[in-house]
Amino acid sequence: QVQLVESGGGLVQAGGSLRLSCAASGRTFSTYAMAWFRQAPGKVREFVISWSGGYTYYSDSAKGRFTISTDNAKNTVYLQMNSLKPEDTAVYYCAAGEYERGTYLPGYWGQGTQVTVSS
Repeated sequence: QVQLVESGGGLVQAGGSLRLSCAASGRTFSTYAMAWFRQAPGKVREFVISWSGGYTYYSDSAKGRFTISTDNAKNTVYLQMNSLKPEDTAVYYCAAGEYERGTYLPGYWGQGTQVTVSS
């Protein structure tokens, strides 16, 4: 069983930065590909960025602005978000899963953390 707990969300002005954290239980990073998703009001949950075996995969919205990193000692994965835009407003979810034929399949989810970007 994997437990994921996100933190670090909040209110930020457009152009600002936030760093989200996801504390994971167990030997998560050696077993799973870690990812961040987000869900805006009235929209489906969408993939943002993932890390697997040292490789990072980006959504178009994340390229050039977001990065993902891990701290194995703390069993924590981070999402650094820069140059934030109002359209980045969403609940952000951490996920532990795997890639199958190029598609990320989440197996476990965190509870989510709200990010609100004001214009």
